[in-house]
Order: sequence, then structure tokens, then C-alpha cells
Amino acid sequence: MTILTQRRALILGVLASPTIARATQPFPARPVRLVSPFPPGATNDNSARAIARSLSARFGVPVVVDNRAGAGGAVGARQVADSHGDGYTLLNASAGNLTIAPHLSAVGYDPLRAFAPVALTGDAYAIVAVNPDLPVRSVADLVAYARRNPGRLNYASAGIGSAGHLRGALLAEDGGYDAVHVPYPGSAPAVNSVISGDCHLMIDPITSVHVASGRLRGLATVAAGRWEDFPDLPTITEAGFGAAWPSGGWFGAFAPAGTPPEVVARLNEAWNAALAEPETASALRRMGLRPEPVAPEDLARRVVRDYAATGEALRRLSIT
Repeated sequence: MTILTQRRALILGVLASPTIARATQPFPARPVRLVSPFPPGATNDNSARAIARSLSARFGVPVVVDNRAGAGGAVGARQVADSHGDGYTLLNASAGNLTIAPHLSAVGYDPLRAFAPVALTGDAYAIVAVNPDLPVRSVADLVAYARRNPGRLNYASAGIGSAGHLRGALLAEDGGYDAVHVPYPGSAPAVNSVISGDCHLMIDPITSVHVASGRLRGLATVAAGRWEDFPDLPTITEAGFGAAWPSGGWFGAFAPAGTPPEVVARLNEAWNAALAEPETASALRRMGLRPEPVAPEDLARRVVRDYAATGEALRRLSIT
């Protein structure tokens, strides 16, 4: 064999190697991990699974939901921030992971620099819901009750730094009453505490199924407009509160910073296509989400805006 022939054989062998073959395959060529930074059963987890089913079929590879709960979603977010930016590890973020928790503790990531925004799942409706034994039937009743019983009212949330934590504090500020915050490791155990009567109040999308079943009483929705599934419930602003609250209820996908733009574009296209599927959209709406396809740059601008507004609110409320 001549030297030239040997060189050609070597080059052909390298090009045929598994490593090079993988590098030239279109994304995705292997399973994708979608990190839900909350426990199973939480709204974040449920929305991740709805999207993952659609993406798995669309990509032809498994999209696996990996629950990494802790610190108001910061544990899972940090794991994604520290991952390789190749598109194979994604964060199913709630607004609280990126716009609330980083103001409250050393989370180990910069929410404005550590991630590449991919896609918005949608805005999250939430219901101000109470245990039916609490003698209130409106937000005005709730405020009056809390004022008559100083320090007695408590509210559950999915954890310190969650959207429910901030909203409970904002409602107390607007209503001029004191309330005790009771954090839980996720929205599922938090809502169970309200159903059982251990806690009085919760403001979260997960309350919707329990309001529909009668296990909880809905007082108002927190959203830009009325929720079509609960047309008789006023919005929090119609009830006279919440006009100046920062936006804090949305879910979306983020990749580690440095993920190639073409991979982000591919993920955004597939994510938005999943939102357009009737089965996926219906599942998300049942969870209290309004599917909303946006471009990555629009999501990036929203994170910047919400991070600033939320930081101001947290400082004003002395939430640390």
C-alpha cells in the first residue's frame, strides 16, 4: 500500500468514526433531558410532561422529564446552567426560577446571562383560592377577615421565591393585613395543605382543578383577563387589587448559555409547533396555562423586564 493510499484510508476511517458521525447528524440525535425544577405533580412538572410527549413524537427521540426540585426551583435551574450548551439539557422554567429566586439567595447562576431563552409555554393563570371552611366569598371578604384577625391568616406556596410566595405577600400589602407564609417543596403538597385546612389560602395555577371540583373556593383569577374556564370569577384587578403587581406567572424553556443559535431555533420551532397541537394546548389550558408561541428574543426581553420589576417589589416588601 502506498503512502497516499494509507492516508486516504486513514481519512475515510476518521470520517466514518462514531464521534464524527454524531457531530454531523442533525439535532437531536439522542434523547433530550427536560429538567423540571419542582417535584412530580407540580404545575411545572405537568406542563413539562405535556410538552415532552409532543416533542418526543416530533423529534423521534425521547424527551425525558427529570425532576430536580429544591430552593424554589433554583437547584434544577443551576444544574441546567452548568450543563453543556448543546441543546440536550433544557430547563422548564417558571418565572420564579429566573425572576424571583435569584433576588433572594445565592442561587449559583445569573438568570440574565446563564441561559439561552428558547420558547415560552405560556402565561399562567392563577386562582386566589381558599379552604371552603374559611368564611369568605370574595377578595374583599378575605381582606376584611384578615384585618379582623391580625396575624391569623396564612398562605401556602410552592416554596420560597415562587410566584405564589410573592403574590401572597403582594395581596397582603394591597389589603393592609399581615399573613404568614408557609412554603412547601412544590405546588402539589402546598395545595393539599389548603384542601386539608392546614393553610387558608393559595394563589397558584394548580388550584384550578380543585376549585372546579369544589374542594377549594375560588375568589379571583390572576391574569390579564378573565379565565374562560371560570367566567364567573373576577380578575384580581376587577376585585380592586393587584393593579401594580409585576408579571410573575409564566412557563418557558431555556437552554444553557452558549447553545448554538441553530439549535435554539430548532427547539423554538418544535416547541411552538407543540403548542399548536390541540391535544397539547388543551392539556396546558387545563393546568391554567394560556399557550403563547414567541421568538427567543421576545422571551429574553420579558425575562429582563420581569426580573427588574420583581426585584423592586421584593425590596419594597422586605422579602429576603
